[in-house]
Amino acid sequence: MKNFNLSLLALLLFAACSQKPAGPATLILFNGNIFTADSLLPKASAIAMDGAHILAVGADEEIRKLAGDKTEMIDLQGAFAMPGFIEGHGHFSSLGRSLQNLNLMNTRSWQEITGLVAEKAKTANPGDWIEGRGWHQEKWTSSAGATVNGYPYHDLLSAASPENPVVLYHASGHGLIANARAIALAGISRETSDPVGGRIVRDASGNLTGVFEENAMDLIERPFSEWKNRQSEAERRENFAQSVELAVQECLAKGITSFQDAGSDFWEIEQYRRLAESGRLGLRLWAMISQPKAADLPKLAEFPKIGLADGFFTVRAVKAYFDGALGSYGAWLLAPYTDKPDSYGQNTNPVADIGALAAACKQYGLQYCVHAIGDRANREVLGVFETTLQAESGLRWRVEHAQHIDPQDIPRFRQLGVIASMQAIHCTSDAPFVVKRLGEQRARTGAYAWRSLLDSGARLANGTDAPVEDVAPLPCLYAAVTRKRSDTGLTFFPEQK
Repeated sequence: MKNFNLSLLALLLFAACSQKPAGPATLILFNGNIFTADSLLPKASAIAMDGAHILAVGADEEIRKLAGDKTEMIDLQGAFAMPGFIEGHGHFSSLGRSLQNLNLMNTRSWQEITGLVAEKAKTANPGDWIEGRGWHQEKWTSSAGATVNGYPYHDLLSAASPENPVVLYHASGHGLIANARAIALAGISRETSDPVGGRIVRDASGNLTGVFEENAMDLIERPFSEWKNRQSEAERRENFAQSVELAVQECLAKGITSFQDAGSDFWEIEQYRRLAESGRLGLRLWAMISQPKAADLPKLAEFPKIGLADGFFTVRAVKAYFDGALGSYGAWLLAPYTDKPDSYGQNTNPVADIGALAAACKQYGLQYCVHAIGDRANREVLGVFETTLQAESGLRWRVEHAQHIDPQDIPRFRQLGVIASMQAIHCTSDAPFVVKRLGEQRARTGAYAWRSLLDSGARLANGTDAPVEDVAPLPCLYAAVTRKRSDTGLTFFPEQK
């Protein structure tokens, strides 16, 4: 059973059982209870593979005939086997980096987080940045002291690492907290203005808390990127390859053999291609090009690239961001936040820019995938799609997250042929604060409205948004079917199961 992950990888592509296999097989699994996901042959006991491809599926006696002198034979001893899961929306390189850096996903207090930073600072080289991700102020079980909108001040963090700059990303990826050293390197003061589509979080007296939301994160990321760019190109490539290897291991260990990456820049796209063609990309990766700037739109003419490296790498989509996340008050809403009535959230990119990128995707035959979480963002992006697509259908454009939708916009997904690319695990993970943000009525009728979308005829995709959540698919599927919170067992608006 040592090669079970290899079997999951190979099971990703099923050949039609009526086709005559070439053989001999490199690997045969037999004496198993195999679920095929093929309605014509839903179950089998054996499967033959040639490298990463399926040769045949069927009964033991039939499949064993495909064995050669060098075929590896694995007796499943009646065990269940199935095709690998496909992650429908995650961030592959970010998953790898989260495994290289401080992983704060399971932390339960601000004190715990700053303690981890203090330990890391003891071994950090002078001037090196300390990076982490995964904290969420709504999931802490003890007080963080003085807060602004639930966010802590940076004081404890600055004390934990006075010499090394620190950047800790919110679990959503739509906010961060930085220590005093990082803030100083960024040249930020009380007088620094909020950028368009972002917020520097301050208290009532104008003091910096250290938290930066949405486009304001760029202010901290500039010096952080400058530090990272001191590496040679060879060092950058190898560091990236190591993070990819960690992400692959994490996915395969949890049964994921194909991954839809929700946004990589052109440099990262090129690294994936290189790794795939050299045999170092251990799962099938489908990637979106992340929000190309206007000057980069001509580069889209080089795409799509489909099935490179024997089907292990495909780039045929473009990702854009329209708003932020609900937990960090970034989701763009039609009405103000219930617990922050002076805010409607953040429109992180102008509607005109979203439209220009839509036109480019249509021109070059690329799938368009737009991040929209709030009901205002969803309404606006559906409007852009409607204007751009006009009478065309079948292009399978997507709204990434489609997390909070005004009920009157739900039928538009089916009408326009737009896929609602949702992440079921967000429902139960976010449940502790959704009603606080939206109020009872909005949360009940439009938040994570999978059942309403399905009943309207819309098509859904499901994913984990890793590393925002754990990449494990089974808790995500459980959330979709039950909507039960893992912490209390309470069901979050069961009518949308």
